[in-house]
Amino acid sequence: MQRSCDTTRKMKVIAFLLIAIPLGAQTRHVLQATPDNIVIGYYDAATPPVLRIKSGDIVEIHTLGVGTPTALANAGLPKDKIEAALLEVVKAKPNGRGHFLTGPVFIEGAEPGDVLEVDIRSIKLAVDYAYNGMGQNGTLFDEFPQGGRKIIPLDAKRMIAPFAAGVEVPLHPFFGSMGIAPPPSAGRVSSTPPGTHAGNLDNHELIAGTKLYIPVQAAGALFQVGDGHAAQGDGEVDQTGLETSLTGEFRFVVRKDLKLKWPRAETPTHYIAMGIDADLNKAVHIAVDEAVDFLMAERNLSRADAYMLASVAVDLHITQLVDSNKGVHAMIPKRIFK
Repeated sequence: MQRSCDTTRKMKVIAFLLIAIPLGAQTRHVLQATPDNIVIGYYDAATPPVLRIKSGDIVEIHTLGVGTPTALANAGLPKDKIEAALLEVVKAKPNGRGHFLTGPVFIEGAEPGDVLEVDIRSIKLAVDYAYNGMGQNGTLFDEFPQGGRKIIPLDAKRMIAPFAAGVEVPLHPFFGSMGIAPPPSAGRVSSTPPGTHAGNLDNHELIAGTKLYIPVQAAGALFQVGDGHAAQGDGEVDQTGLETSLTGEFRFVVRKDLKLKWPRAETPTHYIAMGIDADLNKAVHIAVDEAVDFLMAERNLSRADAYMLASVAVDLHITQLVDSNKGVHAMIPKRIFK
């Protein structure tokens, strides 16, 4: 009887990949990166929302990269290329440290226990340069204790970054940090480590045309986004990617038919299960366990068969190694399902 109940529960969890949710008329909103609309360095259920929307609404959100004007100038960016919006935010909030996050956006009807579906409709470059800087959490920081900074131009027409002579990096813009408020009891949580609220996932699979599913932990969800990347490798080993400012268009849907413990995602070709922990081995364990739960629900497999299928058909990627909590994501190919 318990096994039957578990299977039913898991079938409900996976239903988000199969059910189309009917929605009423959609409203489109625009949220600019102004001092009033920016939180620096944290997620907190007590942060007042800067925008309230209905489930199904679309929001165009402007964001700022992680580099401060000083860091950008020291890396070689001409002062006349530093965004006016960034200068305004830093002037208004001189003590802020960490990611520049636009929001929060309050989604009406979202309650703890629900799931927020974030449909990433488009992502556009906002400036023609990116910043990369070595950080203390970098994998080889002991070899580069003095750090290092670099400005890399972005070619939006060819969608490449000429990194060095004979080296061109293909661009795949995505937001490193997309998250919601943690439980009110958690208080203010740093934007550096990702968690069940998503946040600083740094998952480069989450480009335009993909969806992120986050378990809601506070009323209204309170979505924030920032940490734009023009590109990044799995691992993000020196602590940053091609950090830049981006503009994204998102559609938000409250899913009361779903129950999740950890964030999940979907691309046109894959389902993605995620594991997050300060211990990389534990992050791997969580990602595999989440993938097994998914496979059990998707094809009503036994746990043993789902575990075997994960071994023969699912790829594990190290999302990032540098955000205090490490990330691992399991890429489950859609092509294996008939």
